[in-house]
Amino acid sequence: MPEEVLFKSEHASTRSEAAAYLRTLADKLEADGVVQLSTGGDSLDMTIPERFEFEVKAERETSKSGGTPELSLELEFEWKEGAEHEEGAGTLTIG
Repeated sequence: MPEEVLFKSEHASTRSEAAAYLRTLADKLEADGVVQLSTGGDSLDMTIPERFEFEVKAERETSKSGGTPELSLELEFEWKEGAEHEEGAGTLTIG
């Protein structure tokens, strides 16, 4: 299935700045799920449903040339348009 990028933002950040973004997102999730993303001239409003697939992934990428590995922590919310997600098995703990 082809992927259509609706919005993308990537920039250098401090932990404190990233924490502020996540706090704002958490507040929006707890309220009504309506999130407005904007940067420069681009903006997108999304309504995140009450239930969705929540993926947390930690990765290490190593280049073929043997350079310094790149680490990443990815958080992804995924749902089908117009549908609520079924309850899943498993519980995530972040400590």
